Amino acid sequence: MNSIEQRTIAKVTWRLVPFLIGCYFFAYLDRVNIGFAALTMNKDLNFSATVYSQGAGIFFWAYFLFEVPSNLFLEKFGARKWIARIMLSWGIFSASMVFVSGQTGFLVIRALLGVAEAGFFPGIIFYLTLWFPAAYRARILGWFIFAIPISSAIGAPFSSWILGLDGAFGLAGWKWLFLLEAVPSMILAFVVWFYLTDRPRDAAWLAPDERKWLAERLDSEARTRETHARIGVLESLYNPRVLILSIVYFGIVAGLYSLGFFLPQIVKNFGLSNMLTGWVTAIPYVVSAIGMVLWGRHSDARQERKVHTLIPLLALCVGLALAAITEDPILKMTAISVAGLGCFAAVAMFWTLPTSFLTGAAAAAGIALINSIGNLAGYFGPTIMGVGKDLTGSFNGGLLVLAAFALVAAGLVFALGHDPSLERPSQ
Repeated sequence: MNSIEQRTIAKVTWRLVPFLIGCYFFAYLDRVNIGFAALTMNKDLNFSATVYSQGAGIFFWAYFLFEVPSNLFLEKFGARKWIARIMLSWGIFSASMVFVSGQTGFLVIRALLGVAEAGFFPGIIFYLTLWFPAAYRARILGWFIFAIPISSAIGAPFSSWILGLDGAFGLAGWKWLFLLEAVPSMILAFVVWFYLTDRPRDAAWLAPDERKWLAERLDSEARTRETHARIGVLESLYNPRVLILSIVYFGIVAGLYSLGFFLPQIVKNFGLSNMLTGWVTAIPYVVSAIGMVLWGRHSDARQERKVHTLIPLLALCVGLALAAITEDPILKMTAISVAGLGCFAAVAMFWTLPTSFLTGAAAAAGIALINSIGNLAGYFGPTIMGVGKDLTGSFNGGLLVLAAFALVAAGLVFALGHDPSLERPSQ
């Protein structure tokens, strides 16, 4: 690596990645803190597991409908303005959960939260393609997605502590949970407005030769991909590889959010207190956070993407299946930790695949479509878990269905066959 490349990538990484990790930390926390709220909210509001899962999942239908338009607006108006708008609006709606008193309000606010947050995750994925050459994306995406398990690992005991505020100033503990965890997102919205830079050419914090090198490198890679196969915005919405990858992502997300929404309840069934439930729930996320970063670095070192996506998907499948067939708490948590590691490593590696052949506005649209279709699993996965629990009294049937989803996803990645743009990053 030459000195200007090393210097530029280091500056861009330290400038953007820690800050974006912080933003996504609170985004994911606001999305899944309902899992801890359910420990007391469901009883207070007389919600069955089915009603709860519908509220947890309706977020993703709204997310699905507004995802592609939101990402195209981000590409048009710039990340700085659009991400600030997203963060402010989702913080407001997340805090509005304190006003929920029944099923209708629960469903409406969860849907509005989905509308508000639509475009954030795929927007950041697209934004990172504007700053990092392909050879660096696995480790960068790994670090960004690092925010998911870390938000759960830190958020789990913190959320349990907030539940302990039950009755303070007349508010239930679960209402304090939504209120206090929404505030950082609203504050960060204003920071985003002043801190983010839309594109390398606008980066006054880079030296002129660094801006020049980065712009030329990214432009060269875009030309190479377009020479191989230029894909337009509309074509990206029905491109076979985009649609296959959408189904693959569905299989990943089904496990991701089902664990996020129901793991506290699974752990609570071990007979633990709310506080101990928080600490035990954090274990799989700590394991996942470390493993996914190391796996991304391994992928970049080998300059290989597809197999590095396939192996975590198989780990997700096996871990979920083993968790479903054992009731021993230690064995169950070990299996869930394996599943979590596979899930988060798969998420990080997965996003190197579509960004290897999509560019420009087509990348914004294609990434948003993949994310929106995949995130419908955020509705179906938890719904399967909730309905299964109501029908059988156990989450095990739902875990087996999620394992099947992961197996299908692994099969589709394998079936993609040899495609140079999916095997190795552009140089």
